Amino acid sequence: MHFLSEDLEDYVAAHSQAEPKLLAQLNKETYQKILLPRMLSGHFQGRVLSMLSKLIKPASILEIGTYTGYATLCLCEGMQENGIVHTIDIKEELIDFQRKYFDKSPWGNQIVQHLGEAVNIIPTLETKFDLVFIDADKENYLNYYEMIVPKMNKGGIILSDNVLWSGKVVEPLKEGDLSTRILVEYNKRLNNDSRVETVLLPIRDGLTVTRVL
Repeated sequence: MHFLSEDLEDYVAAHSQAEPKLLAQLNKETYQKILLPRMLSGHFQGRVLSMLSKLIKPASILEIGTYTGYATLCLCEGMQENGIVHTIDIKEELIDFQRKYFDKSPWGNQIVQHLGEAVNIIPTLETKFDLVFIDADKENYLNYYEMIVPKMNKGGIILSDNVLWSGKVVEPLKEGDLSTRILVEYNKRLNNDSRVETVLLPIRDGLTVTRVL
């Protein structure tokens, strides 16, 4: 679903910062070789993630859902000089692809890849985070959120992707559609949680910015 016309989406992208060359290469190779390339953050959303990271200046980042590493590198752009990114994904076949591009970037030795279920890995991370990006299986968004909030530094930011879910969040819920049901509950939880303040941005498929108080 396009929330803006394609002409307007093209205009927005054309009047935002250009896509860095390395990310353009990653984008192209993802579309050539990897299944479900629409999962890639892409040029415009990538520049949004980069800008937010530059404003936050995080020392510690957690990403849940690496895919091919595009968003990972966007988030690195604002990271402090000695910062660390922990990124989690369940797809073993993507590990080498991710690492190839991580090592081509200036942040290769600052990106820690974790392979496995995020619900099992998050409790093992003995780190307080300044910035978290959730972009993985929607059924676990509530679980991820509750695990992450205690691990956030005060003023830390949680970014949640796909929270509009192609508009399904405002449509009648279909029987058995667990992902949409969880996302509807997730959006309510973030908006009503006294531990945080939240704004939902209609960027691409919906991006929530949540600040931990």
